[in-house]
Amino acid sequence: QVQLVEAGGGLVQAGGSLRLSCAASGRTFSGNYMGWFRQAPGKEREFVAQISWSSGNTHYADSVKGRFTISRDNAKNTGYLQMNSLKPEDTAVYICAAAQSSIWTYWGQGTQVTVSS
Repeated sequence: QVQLVEAGGGLVQAGGSLRLSCAASGRTFSGNYMGWFRQAPGKEREFVAQISWSSGNTHYADSVKGRFTISRDNAKNTGYLQMNSLKPEDTAVYICAAAQSSIWTYWGQGTQVTVSS
């Protein structure tokens, strides 16, 4: 089992920045993916970004490309999402996930990000 705990959400003005973290405990999952999803009120959960735990290769949703950066610290078993140039439409609960055999298997509880205009 892998437990994921997010931190770093909050309220920020449009154009501002936030850095989310996702601490993993339990079994390590090197060789798989860590990712971020988000869900706004009344909307479906959507993919934001992912990173390969072993190679560091990244992939982003078009809506955040160039503004968000995903990274990981293998030694700390922690992933990060640096969010810059935030927009009101980025407001959502941000959820960390870990993939096993390329399937999103483990999920955190989420952290609220609110961007005011």
